[in-house]
Amino acid sequence: MKFTEEHEWLRVEDDLVVVGITAHASEQLGDVVFVELPDEGTTVSKDDEIVVIESVKAASDILAPLDGEIVEVNEALADAPGLVNEDPLGAAWFFKMKVDDLSAMDEYMDEAAYKKFIG
Repeated sequence: MKFTEEHEWLRVEDDLVVVGITAHASEQLGDVVFVELPDEGTTVSKDDEIVVIESVKAASDILAPLDGEIVEVNEALADAPGLVNEDPLGAAWFFKMKVDDLSAMDEYMDEAAYKKFIG
């Protein structure tokens, strides 16, 4: 897994990158009440705003961590946005993307570096 300074996690599965937010981010948000996901087939560029999360505390945008195409979204979050609080590193992934350049993930932090970053 890799981690961004925006508190997203990225995990490679086969030829796709799965993206979600970290446990730290979900704790900071408080109870998540709504998640707006991108459409499958959407082409995104790094730093595009592609997910909106609304919690009891605030609304937050999730940025595309890499250039590529959204190929699958986690429909379960529409009916159960609380999954983001319950299982942020597992069941609450936001989307899967086919990336233009997988080596671009190298610029992100590993788990040890992320723990130090939020330390």
